[in-house]
Amino acid sequence: MPILPEIPLPPSIRSRYVDGINGLRMHVLEAGFETRGRPCVLLLHGFPELAFSWRKVMPVLAEAGYHVIAPDQRGYGRTTGWDPDYDGDLASFRLTNLVRDTLGLVSAFGYRSVDAVIGHDFGSSVAAWCALIRPDVFRSVLMMSAPFGGPPPLPFNTVHEPARPVDDPIHHDLAALPRPRKHYQWYYSTREANADMHRAPQGVHDFLRAYYHHKSADWKDNQPYPLKSWSAGEIAKLPTYYVMDLAKDMAATVAEEMPSAEEIAANKWLPDSELAFYSAEYERNGFQGGLQWYRCGTSGAFLPELQTWSGRTIDVRSAFISGKQDWGTYQRPGVYEAMQKACTNMIGSHLVDGAGHWVQQEQANEVSWLLVQFLRGTNANA
Repeated sequence: MPILPEIPLPPSIRSRYVDGINGLRMHVLEAGFETRGRPCVLLLHGFPELAFSWRKVMPVLAEAGYHVIAPDQRGYGRTTGWDPDYDGDLASFRLTNLVRDTLGLVSAFGYRSVDAVIGHDFGSSVAAWCALIRPDVFRSVLMMSAPFGGPPPLPFNTVHEPARPVDDPIHHDLAALPRPRKHYQWYYSTREANADMHRAPQGVHDFLRAYYHHKSADWKDNQPYPLKSWSAGEIAKLPTYYVMDLAKDMAATVAEEMPSAEEIAANKWLPDSELAFYSAEYERNGFQGGLQWYRCGTSGAFLPELQTWSGRTIDVRSAFISGKQDWGTYQRPGVYEAMQKACTNMIGSHLVDGAGHWVQQEQANEVSWLLVQFLRGTNANA
């Protein structure tokens, strides 16, 4: 292993490696490890983030009596053993294998069950599938910023009626708008996306600064509301970090919203000294590991496997937290509403004011309080 720079963590969090996790050497941040026998909480990050994204809430959860584990997930950070190539093993990044990663990790720590799996952004999807597939292990689930609308349905009644076409016309319709557009998840699935960001003209550090700013409450135009339908005219109302101009890559898209030097200096939730850790990790690894997750979804190749759980609901205790200024709640019209049926034991849904997409970093105190209330079984109102 190369010698890597020290992670700027509070003293109550330690960094370690766990070998033999579904083919991975998994890098993990850990809090509340001093006392054996504590109940376990598992934290799963999203894109383009790391286990480091949980640094502000981990000490609070540890103080509440939990053993808190936050891995760099497959494709990210200091976890190794995954294929970094665009043409590599895409199947290893599919959702069911990511669930297998988490199952192997908690088992390696000696837990037959965890009190809660908590996921943010794409980690929210992994957390939801953990609870859906193995409710005996993942005894509650809290999703953040990305609602879960349930497993995909099986084609139904096709003996009597023709099956619906697979191709989604949304991409043609977006490109045909007077201002031609494209959806970011399908852009992230292109061969060029990694190089566009890893070799961004402004550099990885400034790319990430603009990206995090653009999706945060600091960008004042983030004023989300429910969209009416999955149609080009409706989803084109989303900011350009979700529905991009057709001719622009992501680095060029967010560069237009780069904060000023004064705004950067005033940023308390992600000062440049902490952003530097993200940028160093992504400069070293690139972004392809995380982009593979998107490709698994947009390719449709693994949809039949997910349809195995068609009609199943999440029946363990659940909750949802998002930033009030986070478009992620509504980016896929109807999913936030569908979550209320897909999760039969949902005890709360909280939109935290003063936070965009990076809710556990932008408003760490309030999120920490909500997480502790959830773990204690309290239906907190925020």
